[in-house]
Amino acid sequence: MAVKIRLRRMGRINNAFFRVLVADSRSPADGRFLETVGWYDPMKKDGEDCKLDMERISYWKSNGAQVTDTVNNLVKKMLGREPPKAQPAAEVKAEAVAEA
Repeated sequence: MAVKIRLRRMGRINNAFFRVLVADSRSPADGRFLETVGWYDPMKKDGEDCKLDMERISYWKSNGAQVTDTVNNLVKKMLGREPPKAQPAAEVKAEAVAEA
């Protein structure tokens, strides 16, 4: 089964939003899907415009799912926006000692 991570258009006329879905590539755009992994609302401000479950997206990608170009751009946007992970205190102290 060829699986794709793609967008599904929802909402009203001139007020669309999108859900990010994992679906069989042979199913229609508004047809069956396997899982919802996020949403994207182009009408909202930056920072509040999309939410993606990155763990599930990486899981599906590791299982062979193809990501569409638009969803790939959203993933890159989310990765650039995420705050850096905090380093453990031991690593911070080791870096401070190495710099001194």
